[in-house]
Amino acid sequence: MPNIKSAKKRVLVAKKKALQNKVVKSNLKTVLKKADAAVAAKAADSADAIKVAIKKVDQAAAKNIMHKNTAAHKKSALMKKLAAASK
Repeated sequence: MPNIKSAKKRVLVAKKKALQNKVVKSNLKTVLKKADAAVAAKAADSADAIKVAIKKVDQAAAKNIMHKNTAAHKKSALMKKLAAASK
């Protein structure tokens, strides 16, 4: 446990940010699973689900929760799945 006041504050802030990041990551995973399910089921709203998922991936990358290259990889994979399902 830290003794210095600023170090104590950093511990509290780090816990708070970790919790916020966990919420965002969890929501992102849920949206990605829903998009995959919509594409797999060839649902009519699969394009909308992909659009929402891409937006969430971009938001996560903007908040540095996900690396920008990982975000690009996930978006590319989503678009490939959508294109393959529309054939």
